[in-house]
Amino acid sequence: MKRITSPSFWIPLAAVLALGLWPILTGDDATREMVFSLLMAIILASSLNILLGYTGYVSFGHVVFFGVGGYISMYLMTVLGWHLAMGALAGGLAAGLLAYLLGSAILRLHGAYFALATIGINEAARAFVNAFPPFGGPIGMTLNFRVYNTYGGAGQALWISFYVAVGLALLVVLTSSIVKESKFGLGLMSIRENEGAAEVMGVAAPSAKTWAFVLSAVFPGILGALFFFKNANIEPADAFQLQRSIEMIVMVMLGGLGTVLGPVVGGAGYNGLRSFLIVNPLFKNIQLAVAGALLLIIVLFVPSGVVGWLRQRFSLLRSLLE
Repeated sequence: MKRITSPSFWIPLAAVLALGLWPILTGDDATREMVFSLLMAIILASSLNILLGYTGYVSFGHVVFFGVGGYISMYLMTVLGWHLAMGALAGGLAAGLLAYLLGSAILRLHGAYFALATIGINEAARAFVNAFPPFGGPIGMTLNFRVYNTYGGAGQALWISFYVAVGLALLVVLTSSIVKESKFGLGLMSIRENEGAAEVMGVAAPSAKTWAFVLSAVFPGILGALFFFKNANIEPADAFQLQRSIEMIVMVMLGGLGTVLGPVVGGAGYNGLRSFLIVNPLFKNIQLAVAGALLLIIVLFVPSGVVGWLRQRFSLLRSLLE
């Protein structure tokens, strides 16, 4: 109850809600697309934060869940004629199931070994899908535009995707907040500080890490379904893009590792920077280099991220930013 009455509980949710209401109030398509990209960054960063921020496990292959969710949902919608809602739910569940199976094995690894394993899993998934005929192989799958008639046409389908993205962003931020304040979350953070000591104190580390992995995978799975439904096509290179995983880590670190507001700030901030780089002739081909340089700067000079730095610098903000 104390947590719900705290301003730090409502500020991240209010920020996401304000972003979501902006295109709805203006009715502008360009604004909707811009905000969808921001919400997408926030969802990916906040979901990864459940693993990276709370347990300290660095996943360079988290985009695999985004791709798996996208492929499962696209297959169900294009081949079996499922509705977006059911396809997105199936994509999220498939991503969660994959995370459970993988987590039971690779979460026994630590540090660089775990990070390298996640990269290998992402590349293996891309190679498998690239050679899997039911998923279209290297050319992927394309959604027939007649499918959009079910949703009132292509234009209305884009708005439906946006509304779901707003709800998903609110849900992942809410989940992150609840996890952080729960007994489960405290166990995850004790694993981050000292896994051996956490187990001595009674934390079932293998089980806790696995369920954190599952939670962090479900949201990208659902988002993958929305993103590729909106784009009407999916290909292995887009679905399992390693650069997206690296950008997710940068967003979490930029905003503030292990905070609820941090991934919201980091996701929105990095996405704004990325948008600038894309349209800038000087930097458009070196986005990944800029992301790497930014990550290095954060680790060396601001390891606690923007939110952590503000909390350390201004004592009055400690009760507001979390």
